[in-house]
Amino acid sequence: MAYLLTTTLIWAFSFGLIGHQLQGLNPLLIAALRLLTALLVFLPLLRKARLTGAERGRLLWIGGVQFGVMYVAYISAFQFIPSHLVALFSVLTPLYVVLIHDLQRRKLNRAYLGAAALSVCGASVIRVSGSAGGEFWTGFALMQLSGLAFAYGQVAYRDWKQQRPNVKDHEIFAWLYAGGAAVATIALLGTTRDPAALFEISGQQLGLVVYLGAVASGLGFFLWNKGATRCSAGVLAAFNNALVPLAVAASLFVFGEIEETSRAEMLRLAIGAALIALAVLFGKCGTGPGTARP
Repeated sequence: MAYLLTTTLIWAFSFGLIGHQLQGLNPLLIAALRLLTALLVFLPLLRKARLTGAERGRLLWIGGVQFGVMYVAYISAFQFIPSHLVALFSVLTPLYVVLIHDLQRRKLNRAYLGAAALSVCGASVIRVSGSAGGEFWTGFALMQLSGLAFAYGQVAYRDWKQQRPNVKDHEIFAWLYAGGAAVATIALLGTTRDPAALFEISGQQLGLVVYLGAVASGLGFFLWNKGATRCSAGVLAAFNNALVPLAVAASLFVFGEIEETSRAEMLRLAIGAALIALAVLFGKCGTGPGTARP
């Protein structure tokens, strides 16, 4: 669980940084640059001889969905809703993780589903006052597509890696980023009508995108997927919402998306965080004999 917790702390401020510091940039450009940066970070560690052609193709597919489709939808959502709602609308991702996991096995694990449901309850408690603004339902739909893609990738990589315990994560992770970068780049080039506009990015914004690509994406996704292979599906589902209270708090209080905080809002954050922590513990109860433990 240490890998998942570390990643959660790294990602907590990403929502606010994207929503406030990268406003006006093409979201597909941000997605492509982040994933290309992550690919460059892990490319020197790649060991091609350890995989067959079919295995490399599988990793490219997983990365294309988990990182490419997820980022295209996720970063596009910032055009329609503020960053604290982007964080809140990821609330259903734990359910997607559990349902995809169980549908693949054609067997419903009640402990996993309970952990995911409790985690959803915790994140749902965290709500803010005021109007959502923007294209509310478009933003919501984009975040659900993002959640489904991210959930699928987590489960798919977890299953792939657990069948190959001798393969080291850092030696093959560049294949996932290559798949994600390809999807984001194709989406960018296929929708850009003015190529010159892609170069309208300040030095500060470029530096932030590189940071997000190398640390939040590169290191973050590596630690997250590595942690996913070492815990039960229930714990993995619950940790998908452990980010929500921290991300919402950062967006609201650090980046100032509300002018004043109230005791009620602080109480909701505290209760939501407690429920999510309980969900992580509950998810550990669903660990079966065939599931890797942390």
